[in-house]
Amino acid sequence: MMEILKMLQDEFKVEMWQIEATVKLIDEGNTIPFIARYRKEITGSLNDEVLRDLNDRLTYLRNLDEKKQQVLASIEEQGKLTEELRNQIIAAQTLVVVEDLYRPYRPKRRTRATIAVEKGLQPLADLIFDQNLDKPVEEYAVEYLSVEKEVNSVEEAIQGALDIIAEKISDEANYRMYIRAFTTKAGKLTSKAKDSEMESVFEMYYDYEEAISKMAGHRILAVNRGEKEKVLTVKLEVPEEDIIKYLERQVVTKNNQFTNQILKTTIEDSYKRLIAPAIEREIRNELSERAEDGAVKIFGKNLEQLLMQPPIVDKVVLGWDPAFRTGCKLAVVDGTGKVLETKVIYPTVPQQKIKESKEELKKLIKKYNIELISVGNGTASRESEIIIVELLKEITEKVQYIIVNEAGASVYSASKLATEEFPNFDVGQRSAASIARRLQDPLAELVKIDPKAIGVGQYQHDMNQKHLSEALSGVVENCVNKVGVDLNTASASLLEYISGISKAIAKNIVIYREENGKFKNRKELLKVAKLGPKAYEQCAGFLRIIDGSNPLDNTSVHPESYEATEKLIERLGYTKDDIKAKAINDLAKKLSDYKQLAKELGVGDITLTDIVKELEKPGRDPREEMPKPILRTDVLDMKDLTEGMILKGTVRNVIDFGAFVDIGVHQDGLVHISQMTDKFIKHPLEVVSVGDIVDVRVMSIDLLKKRIQLTMKQVL
Repeated sequence: MMEILKMLQDEFKVEMWQIEATVKLIDEGNTIPFIARYRKEITGSLNDEVLRDLNDRLTYLRNLDEKKQQVLASIEEQGKLTEELRNQIIAAQTLVVVEDLYRPYRPKRRTRATIAVEKGLQPLADLIFDQNLDKPVEEYAVEYLSVEKEVNSVEEAIQGALDIIAEKISDEANYRMYIRAFTTKAGKLTSKAKDSEMESVFEMYYDYEEAISKMAGHRILAVNRGEKEKVLTVKLEVPEEDIIKYLERQVVTKNNQFTNQILKTTIEDSYKRLIAPAIEREIRNELSERAEDGAVKIFGKNLEQLLMQPPIVDKVVLGWDPAFRTGCKLAVVDGTGKVLETKVIYPTVPQQKIKESKEELKKLIKKYNIELISVGNGTASRESEIIIVELLKEITEKVQYIIVNEAGASVYSASKLATEEFPNFDVGQRSAASIARRLQDPLAELVKIDPKAIGVGQYQHDMNQKHLSEALSGVVENCVNKVGVDLNTASASLLEYISGISKAIAKNIVIYREENGKFKNRKELLKVAKLGPKAYEQCAGFLRIIDGSNPLDNTSVHPESYEATEKLIERLGYTKDDIKAKAINDLAKKLSDYKQLAKELGVGDITLTDIVKELEKPGRDPREEMPKPILRTDVLDMKDLTEGMILKGTVRNVIDFGAFVDIGVHQDGLVHISQMTDKFIKHPLEVVSVGDIVDVRVMSIDLLKKRIQLTMKQVL
């Protein structure tokens, strides 16, 4: 275990005590959000991103250690474990190396070599491999002819012996490690079109090659998809002659006229038939895993930005799910998220009941004092937007609209959760309500949807879905716990992301609330079925109770620190009512020696700092610091755009090679990474994030392909 801790320390560049403390906390069953927020003194303030990466790496290293023990036990059982081999396995840094070392001892399926061994040809193979023959191989092979063992000719005997040697060369760990490293360094990945006349999104890869060592993640994923869709043929090219010469230097150690040529032929066979295909698979897998890891991180960053967009509170919103044939579904949602009315209108083709639709909209706006219209960006959104803009010019009420990303709305509306939430609604009504609510509180609404369906990544459907789901769930968990949730209004789908709360406990909280009314204080959580002291410790600080019996329950101060907080308030001449009234101001300026005060109060000085911040802004929402969404009253069309036009837009998605920006036309524009800044950057995330409001200049418009090229350079 000490070796694992040392590796973690070296990789994360932190003190050993931080690693030891963090691993201990994880092993004790504490969640990452809880450790990040309430155990800062113990970990030295490691943030949730570092803690999650550390936890992932700890899991990998423990699995690696377990694999080493299994391999050592297996080889020892065979009586073939030498001290040198033991040391090599123990020193291995990756699962790939452990597998390389284990390969010669792994129980094999029947191969040409194992069949040859069964026929008694191992001694002949050893004779040839030792390179001490003093007569032609054929003369030795005669001795191994056997009708019983089905060795019927000298040629068969020699071929069988060479098959054994070829597999022996293939199984040598040092050779494979060298060849893998050489192929990665000197090899190229090439792709060709299966039909060069066919139009597709993979055209740039129809005759493509790039050094393996330089391939960017998005290009690896693009090539993989092209291959999967049977558009591309992909392979690795490597200087074979150099590899074969290397193997010859390792294997042909004596100048024997009877074995030199036969071994060289066998080496070539071993490489081309056994080693090269396996190494190509391993490298392609490694490239894909690396690309997927990068894509998952980008998806995670984008998702975090999307979930942390500021809510638009206390406004009546009209959710608009656009469509053609089946009509546009509308849902009026009040400031608390309650659906007041639903309706279907038919302003788009084929019905085109524009006048009737506008009349219905005017009635709804007047009846409910609607201030915002939230329009989904799917099919018919463009046509809907034009009608909305016309309507806004005809009414006196001040109403604005916004196009929201409706990705996942249809998934949600057909889900069991949506059926439970809106049992009397059809999928269109549910979708319209979701589109309205994701503007009012993006976090609370989007947690109801599988993160993969939200669509702010690249090639997410081509990835390891289990890995992607785990990573994105971690992002959602971080966001939900960073913001905190209202215990008396939160849905079960939101509660289950809170630290320490399982799906079952989340449902039990809602059931308890329905049966007993609102929670009056956090301690009442202990009455919820299956929510014991450990779960309470993990979750309490992230759950808020507005207007409860204790004002501290509406803050992120953990109940374990209530006593110290109350002493601090009393010491400074305040009461709990002052917390409720948000009357505790400039507290930090009134405190001088934090370390001494923390000691007197019985808490750490980092915890004291957090308590002071929370008392100054009780129940603060970290999303308030994020850029506000752009609300519109007019519409642009692609044909209205001209080169050089400067616009304000919202970043919708960030990928490896750039960012897509919503500039108010139906098609998002692309800002390529080279057009983001005059300085060199490795990734667009260094400059922009999802939800950012940016100024852009139109570089080019392709109406036929519906492509808009934008730049952020020298805009102002």
